[in-house]
This record gives sequence, structure tokens and C-alpha cells, in this order.
Amino acid sequence: MALMGMTMTQKIMAKAANKAKVTAGELIECNLDLVFGNDITAPPAIGEFYKMGAKKVFDKRKIALIPDHFTPNKDIASAQLAMTMRQFAGDMGIAHYFEIGKMGIEHALLPEKGLIKPGDMVIGADSHTCTHGALGAFAAGVGSTDMAAAMATGTAWFKVPEAVRVVIKGKKQKYVSGKDIILHLIGIIGVDGARYRSLEFCGDIAQLSMDDRFTIANMAIEAGAKNGVFPVDGLTHTYLDEHDAGRGVSYEPDKDAVYCEEIVLELQKIPPTVAFPHLPENTKGIGETQSMRIPVDQVVIGSCTNGRIEDMRLAAEILKGRQVAKGVRCIIIPATQKVWKQCVNEGLMDVFIDAGAAVSTPTCGPCLGGHTGVLGAGERCVSTTNRNFVGRMGHVTSEVYLASPVVAACSAVAGYIAGPE
Repeated sequence: MALMGMTMTQKIMAKAANKAKVTAGELIECNLDLVFGNDITAPPAIGEFYKMGAKKVFDKRKIALIPDHFTPNKDIASAQLAMTMRQFAGDMGIAHYFEIGKMGIEHALLPEKGLIKPGDMVIGADSHTCTHGALGAFAAGVGSTDMAAAMATGTAWFKVPEAVRVVIKGKKQKYVSGKDIILHLIGIIGVDGARYRSLEFCGDIAQLSMDDRFTIANMAIEAGAKNGVFPVDGLTHTYLDEHDAGRGVSYEPDKDAVYCEEIVLELQKIPPTVAFPHLPENTKGIGETQSMRIPVDQVVIGSCTNGRIEDMRLAAEILKGRQVAKGVRCIIIPATQKVWKQCVNEGLMDVFIDAGAAVSTPTCGPCLGGHTGVLGAGERCVSTTNRNFVGRMGHVTSEVYLASPVVAACSAVAGYIAGPE
């Protein structure tokens, strides 16, 4: 019987495993191009690294440590976590250590620093590592123990995933962004609809900016996917060149690649979309939500999902000349120092502050209920983050509504969940 072709993900994994071919369900050991962790996941990984008797990392140029969740440190415990990372980075001579003043949210910072390129095999001790599939890489989240072993050996074991082919068709409406597209997809297939599968995007992707693609890949995990990946095109090459990343190795799926499912997304039919509590699959179009006039206490614009410069520009477009509604706390968090500086240079900071918003240094802070925007009992927040589980952003009776920067900014001005007119 003739063997069928491979998907994009399978080709990357085959290269990393030094195999001519891999098939779905196969267990393989892969060589890694980058291993990274943050201030929650890296400290336990460092502890396990020493417990296994490791003396040095496999390659100090292929490890990145980014304290971004509780930084600037909010208390003594978080300060100790950062100290653990700082000491380890110094002892091991790790080249890519990014802290306050040079830092950013890991999934925005690493591509910005040119550390991800097509064909790379990347693992990170954070579930949203799948973000980096936007650049045509295989990128997946792992646990801290896996990170420890990877830092020592430079390898990790995987089960080769099946793949879902997601076909992008048509032209998106004004004010519809990558966030709306991925929320719409999750609303269709559910939070377990792609469990341990690859989401491979194709079709009319040229209209999707790199920031759109990062956002879509970022939330692949919210559908249960092992990874999300985009094909490499001219826009990808432009981004790679701008960030001195190198071109890497671009893969395309074989014509006879096997997909367990195909989903077609007709962009012209996708409206600005909101995910209601307490799951990202609980989606509604903005037309449904506006009539409900659901009041909000807080708005957060930022995170690894929507803290890039395009997100900041969209929020500023809505907020310019307007005021945040009385009683609403609007917190804006550029994802990296570079994005923060771009906001200053483009006059976006003036727009945010004049509108009555607070602007933070880069941090994951409120997304996980860490700091810089924790919710109290019964409070509601419209957020551009990626999860809205019970208690995700604070008190167990608080509520998080996931949305794009446009919807978040509109809601901040209206005082209730609202979209563009």
C-alpha cells in the first residue's frame, strides 16, 4: 500500500527527528531549536534540571528565559522566582535572558527578537507557545519537567498529531481581526474540538497580517490543539527580514497529505465576536451582545494574544477623542518594550492617557489574575486575553469576556459590551 503524504507539522517533525517520514500517532524523539520558560514555569524546571544531575545546558544559545507573568515582581514570592531564573541564566551563560527594561511578554518578544524562524522545532513551558506557528514553525507547550529534560539534552519526545485543515476564504469585514476569526473557529469546534491535533491554516491568508496570524495561532490551544501553523509567504519573509531571524526552512503540505477534518471559514460571515464566561467556545456575534447592554467594570487590552502594535493602533483608533466611561477601569499593556516605545512615538500613549486609561509596562499580569488588574467579587471584564475560565482573572464570581482590541475599546467607552458602529 502506498504511503500518504505529510502535513506541514509532520514535515517539520520528521526533519527534527532525522526521519524521512512520520505518521500520525507515531512516537518520535526530536531535536529542538529553542527551549524557553517564564517566571512561573522555569523555576520548577530549574529545580528538576539539578535533581537529574545535569551540570550544563545543551546549548546556551538555544534557551530563553523570560520573567513576564509576575514582573515587575508583585511580592516576595514572585521576586524569589525571578531570582532563581536570574541566577540560573548567569550560571549557565544563557544568551537569551530578558528582564525588566529589555523584556516583554514571551510570545510577543521571542519573534520580535528574531529567535523563531520557519521549520524550527520549539517548545516552551507555557501553553500558548503555539503562537510561534504563525512563522511556519512547530511550537508547542510542555510541562516544567519536560523543559528541564530539554534544557539538558536538547531533545523531547512527541506523539505525531493528526491534522485539521482550516481553509480561510473570502474577505474579512472592517474591524474584524485575527481574534474574531479564532474565537469564531473555537465557537464552531469547541474547546476540545482539535484535541492533540494540528490546526493547519491555508487559503486566503494574504489579507491576514502577521499580528492576526500570531493571535490565531496563539489560541489554537484553546481548541485543544497541539499546535497551530501557517504557511510561509511573502509577508512572513518580510517579518523575518525585519527581525533578522533568517529565512529558515519553509514547508508545504503534500497534495496527498492526510487530514482528519477540514473546516472552511468564510470571513465575510464572521462578525466581531465575544466569548462569554466561562469558556472560549461560548461565543456570540457583537450584534447579539450589544442589545444585552452587559455592564463592565474593567477592560484589559494587551497580553500574548493582543498586545502587539497593530492591537495598540486599533484600540487607539477607537479611543481617540473619546473618554473611558465613568466607573470603568481601562488597562492597556503593550506586549514588549519595543511596542511600548512605538506607542510613544506614534502618539498612541497620549490617546490612551487622554481617554482615561492606565498604561502598564509589559506583563502578563491580569490575564492569569496575577496582578495589575485582578478582579473582585462579581466584577466583569472585557479582555483581549485568551482564557475566561472561572476565577481566571481574580475572584471566582468575577466574569471575563474575551474580545478583540476594537470591541474592548468600544466597551471601555460605552461602559457595557459594545462594538464599532
